[in-house]
Amino acid sequence: MQQLDNSRRPAHVAIIMDGNGRWAKAKGLPRTAGHVEGVDTVKKITEEATRLGIKYLTLYTFSTENWNRPVEEIEALMNLILVNLEEEIFMKSNVRFRVIGELERLPKSVQERLKGCIERTSANTGMTMVIALSYSSRWEIARAARLIANEVKDGKLNAEDITEETIGTHLTTDFMPDPDLLIRTGGELRISNYLLWQCAYSEFYFTNQYWPDFNEESLRDAIADYQQRQRRFGKTGEQVTDEE
Repeated sequence: MQQLDNSRRPAHVAIIMDGNGRWAKAKGLPRTAGHVEGVDTVKKITEEATRLGIKYLTLYTFSTENWNRPVEEIEALMNLILVNLEEEIFMKSNVRFRVIGELERLPKSVQERLKGCIERTSANTGMTMVIALSYSSRWEIARAARLIANEVKDGKLNAEDITEETIGTHLTTDFMPDPDLLIRTGGELRISNYLLWQCAYSEFYFTNQYWPDFNEESLRDAIADYQQRQRRFGKTGEQVTDEE
């Protein structure tokens, strides 16, 4: 088992869970079978992240672009969300549940289930597990721009006073720190409109494993790789070394 340095543990890990459909196709199964298997992986990774002491785990579950997929696949995904939002997992591990995204587009039944789960886990003090659902980063940034523009229009904010912090506080992720580590499964080398603002200084880790094959050891491997990197945030390597 991969040994990790607890002093360099990422506080926030974000994951693009890619490859469910291709995993199913490779096995001669319908795409929905890949999503079912992917849900089991979510449970394993959530529990492992909690054991490792990660504070925030954000999972890219359904993008705004995914609304273009076949209707039957979307329905299956929504049903999976409803069936597998197992609060017992959150309660057992003291996990707080949050959601980001354009939730108004979701079926009412899904919205109500999400709201109830958020409320019932709000007092938990362990890891915060966030799912990005009907989410895209461009949508989020455009939304923030509209909110800020309205505040300027209403005289609540001067345009000259708009800073990076102003934008950050108007994003749907204002309750959590930016990701330290972004993991993408499935072999693609892009971040697909996911947390574009927040990932300005995140470390990226890409793996060819499909999401259903990603397991606890895979997560530890990604974190071990992250721990070998020097995060400079615009400084030189020598400056960072001197500060350590």
